[in-house]
Amino acid sequence: MSRLNDHYKNEVKKQLTDKFGYKNVHQVPKLEKIVVNCCTRDAVTNSKIVQSIMTDLGAITGQKPVVARARKSVAGFKLREGMPLGASVTLRGEKMYEFLDRLINITLPRVRDFRGVSSKGFDGKGNYTLGLKEQIIFPEISYDQIDKVRGLGISIVTTAQNNEEGRELLNLFGMPFSK
Repeated sequence: MSRLNDHYKNEVKKQLTDKFGYKNVHQVPKLEKIVVNCCTRDAVTNSKIVQSIMTDLGAITGQKPVVARARKSVAGFKLREGMPLGASVTLRGEKMYEFLDRLINITLPRVRDFRGVSSKGFDGKGNYTLGLKEQIIFPEISYDQIDKVRGLGISIVTTAQNNEEGRELLNLFGMPFSK
């Protein structure tokens, strides 16, 4: 069992119950899944880019990515339906907790001039989305082996009912929100 999962079961659940006064243990918010994705417009002209995105995401998450394809054809963007545009990975269970632990304690502190992540990334239902400008902040990515610096999106899906509960859950996990 991962360190963050133990922390959730032993401390976070208790603190959330005390703060919000839940009557049932199933009301306590928990992490459902984490989705890491990366899409780029360059994949329209060069199909090898998707392979490099898949390699990077596989190294970062430790799980095989799924190719993201275009849903519609858009003539203005020279885009055909079914063209590969990027890749995404959905993490659940132990891999999810391990990834969040590495993100909070290793990856985010490596960002230059880091002052915390924005607290405006909540969607109203307690889920949080975070955008990273570079994939090279992850220690699993070797700077020499990447073809281009790309950003990626990380969506943390929780069972929280509102932003306040979701923010408190991530706060107790140690997410460094800016003031």
